[in-house]
Amino acid sequence: MTSIPADTPEYVQQLIAERDLLREQVDLLLAQVKLLRAQLFGRKSEKMADILSPQLPLFDEQAAAGDQAEEAYEPEVQVAPHSRRKKGRKPLPEDLPRVEVVHDVSAEAKTCACGGEKSRIGEDVSEQLDMIPARMQVIRHIRPKYACRQCEGVEDQGPTVVIAPAPEQMIAKSIASPGLLAHVLTAKFADALPFYRQEGQFARLGVEIGRGVMCGWAMKVARRCEPLLELMQEEIRSGPVVNVDETTVQVLAEIGRAAKAKSYMWVFRGGAPERPALVFQYQPTRSGDPAAVFLRGYRGCVQTDGYIGYDFLDHQPGVIHAGCWAHARRKFNDVLKAAGKPAKREGIADEALGWIGKLYKIEAHMREAGLDQEAIYRQRQEQAVPLLADFRQWLLARQREVPPRSLLGKAIAYTLSQWKRLQRYVEHGLLRLDNNSAENAIRPFVVGRKNWLFSGTPQGAKASAAIYSIIETAKANGLEPYWYLRALFERLPAAGTKAQIKALLPQYIDRNLVVAR
Repeated sequence: MTSIPADTPEYVQQLIAERDLLREQVDLLLAQVKLLRAQLFGRKSEKMADILSPQLPLFDEQAAAGDQAEEAYEPEVQVAPHSRRKKGRKPLPEDLPRVEVVHDVSAEAKTCACGGEKSRIGEDVSEQLDMIPARMQVIRHIRPKYACRQCEGVEDQGPTVVIAPAPEQMIAKSIASPGLLAHVLTAKFADALPFYRQEGQFARLGVEIGRGVMCGWAMKVARRCEPLLELMQEEIRSGPVVNVDETTVQVLAEIGRAAKAKSYMWVFRGGAPERPALVFQYQPTRSGDPAAVFLRGYRGCVQTDGYIGYDFLDHQPGVIHAGCWAHARRKFNDVLKAAGKPAKREGIADEALGWIGKLYKIEAHMREAGLDQEAIYRQRQEQAVPLLADFRQWLLARQREVPPRSLLGKAIAYTLSQWKRLQRYVEHGLLRLDNNSAENAIRPFVVGRKNWLFSGTPQGAKASAAIYSIIETAKANGLEPYWYLRALFERLPAAGTKAQIKALLPQYIDRNLVVAR
């Protein structure tokens, strides 16, 4: 703010104060415009420079971030010896089938000029990768009928004609086999290929399958998989940590709401750390109600971003509510994107990113060392806890130096307001520094949304949520989506008990069933 002499007339002081306020507003608006341009046209990566690297950046006039207190917490870095990789393409996978084509010389060339026959002394082998285009086939289910010729017309002893029962199918009386259903749903929900594009692909293969038909298949499959989803919810709630996130989705034909109204897709990730489960839920609202219903009675750790709809978790008995450092880091990263060039205030943002980067470095070293839960807790108490205390004092001091309405002021205020949640991760070895596991889980849905843009009805959005839940859980457990769906659709119709259905979950299914055939 401008320093005003004490003897300045009151109306002049008022004009100067208004001018300073307008300048502050202009600076804020310009920063927002630069940030929007950076988000639209700049690089999307939030990867930070290695703050522990001994290599200094060239042409950087800014002083090194931090002070002696920060340097005290820098972990020791051991540099592994570097070995230069040989150039050349990677070998083709050994498990792919090989077709040998022999290119031999003529019989005349095998005869030497002296008249003797040349002996084979070796061979030169090169490999090319070939692809067999997809092809459609028809599976004919034939059920022979049997009758007794001696009992024709006599029904006293019961029916004389017998036939094998029809096999159970995912969709009764449908032309879609488990393999076709798996292909259509994998293409839509794993590869983000809308139904109308698949309709064109099938036409090129000589088969007419309309997008409306495929949409109907998806909704019927989702209904058949409801018992599976209930078990997946139980799996999530049985685990020690639940990660929650949400994103927008547009639903056109929703009763009582405009077509342009925002609806939301929620994702919950949890269960045993080595056997995670993910459940997507469509909801027309972003209020905390969907999360409150899902987590009612849950006891354990819940990790979220700083959205106000999750505030109820701070008061729910038995719940430890942890925050997300990735969101705090993103606020400071936005300041740098809006700046476009080094400046004093942006230097503060860069320095804040340095503090956060050190927290991530501690986590990276522990992952590389393969520490268990108890060892991770001890390392965090020794290294991260004092670093967090100093970082908080640093933030409080910088908060007094910057306008609170600026992007930097908002970044500092957000971090401090979330501090109780942000430091919760040091109390439990199973918690992570951020909520990226939930964000990564919801990213395939966001990618798909860019292709198919909207859902036609709430029922379609709920069906999408069900299929995303199954596919993303399969991926989280290291299964290839198509082969898992195919194995599931072949066996789910015959699964009659809860134990049989649970055995088909991605966490428990026999891995030998989910392989390429």
